[in-house]
Amino acid sequence: MSSAVKRRPFQATTYPLTLVSDRSANGHIRELLRFHGLRTSLFRIKVINALVLATLEGRSIGVCGVRAYLESSSVELTLVSVREVLKRLAEEGVIVFQADKSYRFTTEAWEILQPNPG
Repeated sequence: MSSAVKRRPFQATTYPLTLVSDRSANGHIRELLRFHGLRTSLFRIKVINALVLATLEGRSIGVCGVRAYLESSSVELTLVSVREVLKRLAEEGVIVFQADKSYRFTTEAWEILQPNPG
């Protein structure tokens, strides 16, 4: 992701994102978590969905942006809990914490999340 990407608060999109909204897309997330030795949980799936959405929109996202996404999805998770999920994903090499305090997927993780060409 380019350093020219601006951070902005989470805003719901009106266009469909099959990677984010399609239930079968969770298979990619489950595969990603298994690959990194992590158990699947609803919170991890939701956090990864927030990161996917931000990546597809070409923007960076931090802890507060992830939490805003979760709140808009009717998922209640404290700021501390969001930080813990992000920290664990970073420790396992799924995401990278950047200097601007945002997160992005590692190249390897993003490749796993891409739909297989059919």
